[in-house]
Amino acid sequence: MDTLNIIEKIAIWGLPVIFAITLHEASHGWVAHKFGDNTAYMMGRITANPLKHIDLIGTIIVPVVCLMLSGFVFGWAKPVPVVSKNLKNPKRDMAFVAAAGPLSNLVMALGWGAILKVGLMANSSGFDWAMGLVYMGQAGILINLVLGVLNLIPIPPLDGSRVLSSFLPAKIDYVYSKLEPYGFFILLVLLLIHVLERILAPPVFFLFHLITVIFGIR
Repeated sequence: MDTLNIIEKIAIWGLPVIFAITLHEASHGWVAHKFGDNTAYMMGRITANPLKHIDLIGTIIVPVVCLMLSGFVFGWAKPVPVVSKNLKNPKRDMAFVAAAGPLSNLVMALGWGAILKVGLMANSSGFDWAMGLVYMGQAGILINLVLGVLNLIPIPPLDGSRVLSSFLPAKIDYVYSKLEPYGFFILLVLLLIHVLERILAPPVFFLFHLITVIFGIR
């Protein structure tokens, strides 16, 4: 994939990135709707239509710049609004709502694993278009695993922090929530000192390998 030019990389990463970040958000809204909060549903955010979720900076500009500078893609969509007081059991249900995002990424990673398998089979049969499918499958697995694992880190406002909050006593949770305005800067520092990649790499590579085993990919 390193031999591809920037246009080819955008074409390959485009669909995996858009659906990874938009369906991640839509899944939050879908689970919230099931537990009693109709906010996202009323706003039309429970949909696979990327136009409902696209954030100009996070969904378009940041991914393209990252791809040009590093060859890897990262981004985000507009957060789906969830009003916790509308949930049947706010403290418990928020854990399910939060976990839905990373879980959706795992499901999508498996889906892209199937696409990768098809691409490899088509490539072995000599189809010219097959390598594009192979590259897209690899990109789809990777971006979904990175996004899913990253969001499980318990740093507010990542999904992992919402899950953890559901199990904390009220007083500790109140103090913990005070970290949210600084969460982005904490992540940025972890990225700059290369700690974030050390956190992400082991589970991402383990899950990537597991998916290749599931689909018999060598």
